[in-house]
Amino acid sequence: MAVGGRGGHSDALGRRRSEDRGSSSWSARPGFLAFWRTPHACADGARHRVHDAATELDCLRGVLAPALLRAAECRARELDVGAERVLIQWGMIDEEAYLRRLAFHLDLPLADLSTADRADCPSSDRQIAAAAETGLIPLRQDGELVWVLAPTIRHTARTLCRVLDRLPDLRGRLRLTSAASLQRFLMQQGRDAIADAATGDLQQRFAAMSAAPGHAAGPVWRQRLRRFAGLLGLAMPAMIAPGLVANLLAVWFMGFATLRLAACFWPRAAQRPLRRRPDATLPIYTVVAALHREERSVAGLVAAIEALDYPREKLDVILVIEPNDLATRAAIARLGPRPHLRVLIAPPVAPQTKPKALNCALAFARGSFIAVYDAEDQPEPGQLRAALDAFDRHGATTACAQASLCIDNITHSWLSRTFAAEYAGQFDRLLPGLSEMNLPLPLGGTSNHFRTDVLRAIGGWDPYNVTEDADLGFRLARFGYRSVSFASTTYEEAPITFDNWRRQRARWMKGFIQTWLVHMRHPLRLWRDIGPRGVLALNLIVGGNLLTALVHPLFLGIALASLAGAWLELPAVLQPSPPSPLHWLAIAAGYASTVVVGLRGLAGRRQLRLGFVLLLTPAYWICLSIAAWCAVAQFVWRPYYWEKTVHGVAKRAKAPLPGVAAGPAIRRATNSVSDPRRLLRASASC
Repeated sequence: MAVGGRGGHSDALGRRRSEDRGSSSWSARPGFLAFWRTPHACADGARHRVHDAATELDCLRGVLAPALLRAAECRARELDVGAERVLIQWGMIDEEAYLRRLAFHLDLPLADLSTADRADCPSSDRQIAAAAETGLIPLRQDGELVWVLAPTIRHTARTLCRVLDRLPDLRGRLRLTSAASLQRFLMQQGRDAIADAATGDLQQRFAAMSAAPGHAAGPVWRQRLRRFAGLLGLAMPAMIAPGLVANLLAVWFMGFATLRLAACFWPRAAQRPLRRRPDATLPIYTVVAALHREERSVAGLVAAIEALDYPREKLDVILVIEPNDLATRAAIARLGPRPHLRVLIAPPVAPQTKPKALNCALAFARGSFIAVYDAEDQPEPGQLRAALDAFDRHGATTACAQASLCIDNITHSWLSRTFAAEYAGQFDRLLPGLSEMNLPLPLGGTSNHFRTDVLRAIGGWDPYNVTEDADLGFRLARFGYRSVSFASTTYEEAPITFDNWRRQRARWMKGFIQTWLVHMRHPLRLWRDIGPRGVLALNLIVGGNLLTALVHPLFLGIALASLAGAWLELPAVLQPSPPSPLHWLAIAAGYASTVVVGLRGLAGRRQLRLGFVLLLTPAYWICLSIAAWCAVAQFVWRPYYWEKTVHGVAKRAKAPLPGVAAGPAIRRATNSVSDPRRLLRASASC
């Protein structure tokens, strides 16, 4: 696999970054804005001086209990964050109330963004989308240009106090607002810009890597006819020379089985103990979940996120929901105030897919790293720290770390048990093996951890690809970045009915079609980008999964018909042509690799008691074939339709999740005040 500078796409990415910097107006900003963007203005990487006074709390002195303020200062020094973030993130004070106190203390006006519209903001669409992350936007108010600042977890109130201390004359050009108010303004007035970025950024920047239909795609019926003709063209050789194609497919399937077995038994690097970073050096981490009709699962997801072993002050949690999903919105509201959690309403534009929603969140992400979870996920508490350790160990060219996925509702049906064996083999044996072999990874759809800047630089997720994870793994490789597997588990819920399972698997298979067609669009360019090993991996992993499912009934049917004809002693004229030894070998290799990989995965999970379910592999493959042919039909008729998998219907093994403590100083301070929130509410009246 290419790492570093192989291929034209790495060069194109560098040129694109230079163009973006050159076309931006940030370089022309006033001095305080340049200061706002310098590294010491950020909360990442121990950039605050430990001995700095918490000037951001001066507006609260004499109003709040001194013990509470001292505790907040102490924890802020321990974590290297603004002290106001401690109070806000733990619900000790409302963000709006704090900003009113801060504005009064600094003699700064508050911006009323509810009366502003898009015409008042001179920023381009690209810049207004970037304002979601920076917390900084220019506005014309009362005939003059002012800068509206929203102190955030990344650019803190302490930074603002420093800027005004150095440049006091800038007060006339500054306005304060809350991060929530800025988010509302951007989602209302900048909705078109954010929607365009979420749905079209990849297509505009790297059109050859997008599954979007294109600007000249024509009417829907013509697109469907073109897709059908394309698939028919791919199948034409099998109609012309079926025997030759059958033998070639058998060789392909054996190559796929060989790669699976090689990855399964590939030597692993010695497992080293996790290097635990001091809390002060931890970066801001964004956690994103795209939710659609997940009212039954969202409470468990939020509980699992809150149980992560990571300072809440450095967590940036974003839940993205669709505009018409009132049930999920109500379920989130029932959880009560969560200052550390933001809810985004995805713009109501097509396609209505998970990757589009993730792209919307990417515009608002404040973290240096970003983790993606699904609604039913229960990640291990130490997963974020384990991911950071994986990034540190593998170096700057590693852009993605994939955690293992494990099924925890194994008792419901044979499908859920088979799913558990499949996942154990896939995430505990295959992906770690491919990672050690330095091959591109077909990422899982959840528990992916990314470097945020890299993710933005390569165009984010493809909103038109319904298996955006596998596509992204190969696109990262084409830009010279690695994806690695690391030792941490996220527990998931498997579908327990065939219909629910079929919908999920058909979507995955449809995405494999899209991924293979996108990356094989220009084979020579792909070869230059990721080399022969990467091309082989794409065709064996993505193509092999798809073709095996599609052709398996035909191979199995011919073999069974031949056996039946011989057993019944039919006349020679009625007996089908016997399959070649290569044909039999391909079937045996496919079954054997599935069983071996599954058993190895189950053994690692100490779940060998489920191994008997692998005897049903032929039946499971028939189910895969049904899903694959449904995927082909959907690819022709509805390529961007996201078939919803229903979650929250299974009884799952519940493990107690430890809570993340606010620290003894905060607890003691809270206990020493009869009602700290009463004092904080009183401060809001000023």
